[in-house]
Amino acid sequence: MGIKQRSKSLKSRGEELSNTFYQLEVLNGKELASQSFPNFSEKVAETTSFSSLSPKAAEILQINIGKLCNQTCTHCHVDAGPDRKEEQMSRKHLEKCLRILESMPSIHTVDITGGAPEMNEHFRWFVEECTQRGKKVMDRCNLTIIMANPKYQDLPQFFAQHKVHVVSSLPYYNKKRTDSQRGDGVYEDSIQALQLLNGVGYGQEDTHLKLDLVYNPAGAFLPGDQINLEQEFKRQLSRKHNIVFNQLYAITNLPISRFLDYLLSSGKYEEYMSTLVEAYNPSTVEGLMCRNTVSISWDGYIYDCDFNQMLDLKVACSSRHIDDFDPEALSKRNIVLNQHCYGCTAGAGSSCGGEIV
Repeated sequence: MGIKQRSKSLKSRGEELSNTFYQLEVLNGKELASQSFPNFSEKVAETTSFSSLSPKAAEILQINIGKLCNQTCTHCHVDAGPDRKEEQMSRKHLEKCLRILESMPSIHTVDITGGAPEMNEHFRWFVEECTQRGKKVMDRCNLTIIMANPKYQDLPQFFAQHKVHVVSSLPYYNKKRTDSQRGDGVYEDSIQALQLLNGVGYGQEDTHLKLDLVYNPAGAFLPGDQINLEQEFKRQLSRKHNIVFNQLYAITNLPISRFLDYLLSSGKYEEYMSTLVEAYNPSTVEGLMCRNTVSISWDGYIYDCDFNQMLDLKVACSSRHIDDFDPEALSKRNIVLNQHCYGCTAGAGSSCGGEIV
């Protein structure tokens, strides 16, 4: 079934919010907002033992290998879509990422994201190269890509062959809420893709083929309790479709890119930021994903996390591109913080692996 797209990306539409500098101006109260919020860096210094935030040993190399996607989701912090064809990581840059893996034995996981990462022409080759080096590979799959074109329908078999940890986006366990966030037809295609993944062993006991789902709230509110959500997702998907999976990650929507556009256009920006600030939890800071992750953009720049990447907040050290990759310089950097970081520290916290505490 084809997916009906609702709009183009912010960049293709020429929207001001496609400019990362403008987004930062909004987040820091210099544009549009009448209400100012406490400085996040100062909040961390006041409430924790950290005067600044420094990294731990890098364990995860997260690579955004392109912004091309078969979907245009309303909440997408990447502003990905079918119209982002040019922003794809080259084979040359992927080869440099492999050399980084070889130079940093502490990295055990390669987290591949996009867009739809599978649409990068080098995706399968790169997965094979990573697994040959003994690295665990995670693929951030939107599910519908499996159904989008016959050339992708063998992805479940490819994933299983290389024991790829599949992390799949599914906003909700019913059609209405899923399609309202991701586009008409997404729910049905997602269910078919999950059934195909189950069919090759994903989510099943004793197969060691891990299938996790990602839940993002559909509006300007924090996600509910991750354990309760997981139980309900498992019950509903099993009852309705005989689908099984391993874990559910509840991830807070950060106020950047298309979700920021939604907040501003709906008049909910200040209310949502107030919610994040009021829910700030200092016990999440120790486990923030920026502390054990190195994030690489499609064009080879280095960031503390995927969200900083989308705001073009490069690492605060001399090693800012993989052409000049320096593990020692990166280990001594301070992590770049800004107002969007309230999203990762609200409530139980939020990371690419769900709740933090």
